[in-house]
Amino acid sequence: MINPIFFSPSVPWNRLLSAGLLLVFLLTGCGKQPILSTQGKYPVPAPAKKVPETSRIPYTQRPYKIDGKTYYPLPSSHGYEEAGVASWYGRKFHGRRTSNGEIYNMYGKTAAHKTLPMNTHVLVKNQENGREMVLRINDRGPFVKNRIIDLTLTAAQELGMAEKGTARVKITALGEAASFKMGNKKVERFLPHQDFRKGNFYVQIGSFANRNNAENLTKKVSSPEKRVDILPFDKEGTIFYRVQVQAGTTLSEAKEVERSLVALGYSDAFVVAR
Repeated sequence: MINPIFFSPSVPWNRLLSAGLLLVFLLTGCGKQPILSTQGKYPVPAPAKKVPETSRIPYTQRPYKIDGKTYYPLPSSHGYEEAGVASWYGRKFHGRRTSNGEIYNMYGKTAAHKTLPMNTHVLVKNQENGREMVLRINDRGPFVKNRIIDLTLTAAQELGMAEKGTARVKITALGEAASFKMGNKKVERFLPHQDFRKGNFYVQIGSFANRNNAENLTKKVSSPEKRVDILPFDKEGTIFYRVQVQAGTTLSEAKEVERSLVALGYSDAFVVAR
């Protein structure tokens, strides 16, 4: 039966309309009460709780424990990734000093890299067999254009590349994370780390057993704006003289200098940090 009030001429239409809208709202509304605006007239949605990006570490970033500390692959926007060829160096360098002053141990878990800051931990993954391990950078090298990292014998064995000598790898810089409580939740944040793209960069354009050849090349490329150094290096009892051109304090600057030198005919030029 239809209620006659809706057809009574004594009831104003605006009141009928308000009553109808209220009925529709009560029948169709969700179970939760809406948050009202400060005027109390218009329902507005409840604000979503946004977790700050810096308070979360993606679940895909597998942690690594090294000497009691936890390290994670750095977020791509702040970190360093590189793919290329890895090699290894062993007995002939065993017991010599590395670039950071340590004694090289071919049975340790360290590596040489051309530009990464000393003591950076990196995840090295052999892309040919899927094996991976964490190493610490404590030396400079490899001093060959198309190789990106030199490993110890132990690292080469664990990655399954010792017999072959080289392998295609991907390296990812790791950052240390600290845990702390935020309310009732445990969160982790990265500790400050060195900027991998800043340093004292040079471009090596030649290496000679004859010092005269190194000096001739130095004279050829030197200019008032361009410092060129000759660095002696003992390799298996033979002294080699490396010719390096100063290339700025950022990796992007140095890469530009490298491209310029390659265009001038120095096809084996590559960037190295000191």
